[in-house]
Amino acid sequence: MTSNTISNGILKALAIIVGIALLLYFLYQIQSVIAYLSIAAVIALIGRPIVQFLRRKLKFPNTLAVIVTMLLFISVIAGIIALFVPLISEQGKNLSLLDIDQLQSNINRLYQQIIEYLGATPKVVNEIIEESELEKSIFEGIDVGFIPNFLNSFVGVLSTASIGLLSVLFISFFFLKDSKLFQNGILTFVPKTNEKRTVNSIDKINNLLSRYFVGLLLQLFILFVIYTITLLLVGVENAIVIAFLCALFNIIPYVGPIIGGVLMITLTMTSNLDADFSTVILPKAGWVFLGLMIGQLVDNFFSQPRIFSQSVKSHPLEIFLVIIIAGLLFGVVGMIIAVPGYTAIKVILKEFLSENKIVKSLTKDL
Repeated sequence: MTSNTISNGILKALAIIVGIALLLYFLYQIQSVIAYLSIAAVIALIGRPIVQFLRRKLKFPNTLAVIVTMLLFISVIAGIIALFVPLISEQGKNLSLLDIDQLQSNINRLYQQIIEYLGATPKVVNEIIEESELEKSIFEGIDVGFIPNFLNSFVGVLSTASIGLLSVLFISFFFLKDSKLFQNGILTFVPKTNEKRTVNSIDKINNLLSRYFVGLLLQLFILFVIYTITLLLVGVENAIVIAFLCALFNIIPYVGPIIGGVLMITLTMTSNLDADFSTVILPKAGWVFLGLMIGQLVDNFFSQPRIFSQSVKSHPLEIFLVIIIAGLLFGVVGMIIAVPGYTAIKVILKEFLSENKIVKSLTKDL
């Protein structure tokens, strides 16, 4: 091996490393565009069955079917905004006129009632906290003055997000209008010999993920109904909005229901700060907890198994392990994309490595 060969090999390796680094930097810079494309692809997968229904059953032209589907999505988004914006505006107006000292006093009084109900005294609890080297109790002197500033920042984020929303809707329209657009873009990077297998993989992935996302929406809707009924029976203000938020957290597997449950119980308790803890606050929180348990039982034993078995053709234990591994590797985002990502990988493996023993075992139901 000559010195020229070695130097050329080193230069080629450096060029490859630099090229990969530049590609990663480029992808990092356009991460918002990638996010728009990903969300638009999900919307297109959800809207695909609607477009097909309008075209096949109602004989709509393709463009008209896509327009009707997009109008349906826009109506849903507008309904959600109409649900939240007045609430945020009203709460922001109330908080701007709020006596912060009074709110702080109410929260501290709720803390005192919880401690007394549990048979302890604030003095004992404070001593325990001091012994654990916390210089100041988190319950004493709670500063809630940040809330109005937080709401102002939140409104600013919403105005910025509106640009992203318009971008997503625009991209989604063309993904729905030309179902082969995304496929043709991928095929430009695929060798001619693998084009047929790639097309088969994309078609199968589209079908499976369309059913998965539609099933996921049905799952969230069932939880939303259960949570809304629970909160209305308990008498919690803004029950529909709270139920929607808590149901939405279930998009995050395993962790989401816990976050949503804590949020629902907390909002139930804080909406009755002036009431007695043992006779009003605790019973209401208990009934909300019962409603949460019913919702999760229905979700775990009815909704999720049907979605996984009928949409992505995977065993619940298999899905559980995939979600846990994705969560350990990539955090919350990994848990959210674990199921659709794993489904896509299984389809590709079956198409290109169908003779492999492990692949056969994993993809026997596809």
